[in-house]
Amino acid sequence: MQQPRHRIRKHRRPVALGAATALVIAALATASSTLPLQSPASAGPAATAPLATGLGPCRITSAMGVQMSEGMPTQPGYARSTGRVHALNLMIDFPDAEGTEPAMDRLAEFFPQTTDWFRTSSYGRLTYIPEAPIRSWLRMPLPFEEYGIERGSPYEPGYRHLVQDIVAAADPRVDFDEYDLVNILVTPNAGPSALDTVLSVTFSGNDDAPIADGVPLSNTSFVYSRQDDGSGSYAQTGYRVLPHENGHVFGLPDLYTMEGGGSVGHWDIMSEDWGANNDLLGWHKWKLGWLDNDQVSCAARPGTTDHVLEPLATRGGLKLAFVPLTAESGYAVEVRTQAGNDQAVCRPGVLIYKVSSDVDTGQGPVSVSDSTKNSPGCTRLPNVHAELSDAPYQPGDTFTDRANGIRISVLEKDEKGDYRVQVTRP
Repeated sequence: MQQPRHRIRKHRRPVALGAATALVIAALATASSTLPLQSPASAGPAATAPLATGLGPCRITSAMGVQMSEGMPTQPGYARSTGRVHALNLMIDFPDAEGTEPAMDRLAEFFPQTTDWFRTSSYGRLTYIPEAPIRSWLRMPLPFEEYGIERGSPYEPGYRHLVQDIVAAADPRVDFDEYDLVNILVTPNAGPSALDTVLSVTFSGNDDAPIADGVPLSNTSFVYSRQDDGSGSYAQTGYRVLPHENGHVFGLPDLYTMEGGGSVGHWDIMSEDWGANNDLLGWHKWKLGWLDNDQVSCAARPGTTDHVLEPLATRGGLKLAFVPLTAESGYAVEVRTQAGNDQAVCRPGVLIYKVSSDVDTGQGPVSVSDSTKNSPGCTRLPNVHAELSDAPYQPGDTFTDRANGIRISVLEKDEKGDYRVQVTRP
């Protein structure tokens, strides 16, 4: 029996922003676990996509032994991320933490917002279908405390016991083999407040999970408490923990660090899932199969190349330029604007970030380059990493990696909002 390998960030309680009312940089996200990498389950579409001519050097490889690697193809065992994906939602409570509201009200905290979020982010390529065949609370046989669930708890023994009890209670009314992933929506009064300790967690790629109707519950997300920062925005933003957790089900890593730091800020929901709405990075969209190969340009050859990039939020067109450094790293270049899922963009422009497939989830596999280093940022929205909010490069700006001889220059922005970017490499 293989044990899960956790990557858990240290929790930071939200703090006040000067004299402002809001909370900033709350317990930004949640936890994740990937179990056996050798699972025979089908991976996302990136695992089987044909190698496009000229893109080979830019498909940085998945490093061996790295949990939730940023490389391509996505390692096997995760849920597919395109087409019709059926999500089983089970609302559970406990003898010592009974649901205080209808179970369907708990479901309504996350839907249809989560479905809409995935539709927008994927340009319609992922049809997320939430189903709740049991419309009442599913009572567990043991008190919550007896499962021993805390932040960072491994799958064994507490979660295995809980999943076994969930299966026993639900199996007479649920055909588990009809679903691609499972969401366990726990009554909010079980466990601590998310302002104190974030318990929400995902176990993915776990073929050793309990079996129901012939299939293991290998991709399961657990959501606890409410991510309510007191700013009055919960009805609009509280659902976002679920797209983050389901991102792990699709094979995406945590982009914050275990030490509590952030190298990506609000530019990806796998970095910050509190506060204003945000999207995924273009690299993640390509990895998940939401960008076609002809929407990516690969700057692998020596010399100078120009790339005209359209805003990531819009459908069609060239979205991503990639500058490979090694077989396991490179720079991604994309245009971010306040559109689509990106609500908090206060300085639209060209976002440049390094992707490293040999870095584990929760250890900083992605790092955004800040075009305005040491600035306080351009936003004061609650729970948005202010320092990186003005990271995008503007026409006339140049990013330089002197060690590798890389220059990425933003030449111009046209009347349509497209940016011409020039890459120079030895």
